[in-house]
Amino acid sequence: MALLPQTMHGRLCTPAGASTVVVLIPGGTYNASYWDIGYTPETRSFRLAVNQAGIATLALDRLGTGQSSKPLSTLLSASVQATAAHHVVQAVRPRFAKVVVGGHSIGSAMAMIEAGRYRDVDGVLVTGMTHRMNLVSVIPTMAQMIPAPLDPAVPGRDAGYLTTDPGTRYAAFHTPGPYDTAAIAYDESTKDVFAATEAVDSLTLTTVVTPASQQITAPVLLVVGDDPNFCGTLGSDCSSPEALRASEAPFFGTPQLQTYILNGYGHAINYAPNAPTYFGVVGNWLKTLS
Repeated sequence: MALLPQTMHGRLCTPAGASTVVVLIPGGTYNASYWDIGYTPETRSFRLAVNQAGIATLALDRLGTGQSSKPLSTLLSASVQATAAHHVVQAVRPRFAKVVVGGHSIGSAMAMIEAGRYRDVDGVLVTGMTHRMNLVSVIPTMAQMIPAPLDPAVPGRDAGYLTTDPGTRYAAFHTPGPYDTAAIAYDESTKDVFAATEAVDSLTLTTVVTPASQQITAPVLLVVGDDPNFCGTLGSDCSSPEALRASEAPFFGTPQLQTYILNGYGHAINYAPNAPTYFGVVGNWLKTLS
């Protein structure tokens, strides 16, 4: 990495007999808690559902977030985060027969960069992201981000780190899902940051130029909700799983691409009241890799 030695924090949960692990990268303004939501975890915890299916999880805090090191924001990029994730993959590889890398939103971009560049994983889970952004929705969402020093909820970060303005997370990440006051409050209480340079690099390496995903040879499962940030006229065709696959297939090097749409919720699909349906799809897909 093009920065001083840093520490990436993660939480490894290994059910008895697990031979597969999923290394999980959260999206922008989220940290590892996104994968283990504490509000109604029996419904919203990806970690719990996947562990109950007999598969290990390693939920990471991206550099700059959670309990990981917090370098100057300008030192971070999607490539740097992907390289850090690669080191994690290599560290856990001796313990498991299969290692899968997964992400949400820009964490999915980092997962795809890692898998395409290093080709050292047995599967790639992409959630909350496609290769076509609906800029009509994305631009207003990004415009509501504020520099981290303006929000005491995310201390110790320089002005190149961004977070959501208080009270905007439902519109940014949950619509058109039902408004659950307690769920949104939990999301607000666990929010984090992202570096502006991470977002730029994510776009460049996954959408603008030859996408890193074209170098992926491992099987891919792509899951989105009714996400206004990535679905629609200017985004991907999310009218059906088949349409989404046709829309996304040209961006992947592997023919082993599966798609799933969790209807009724927006960007942050782990918060959906029907999230167990998608967790089940992921669990079944992971078992096919074993």
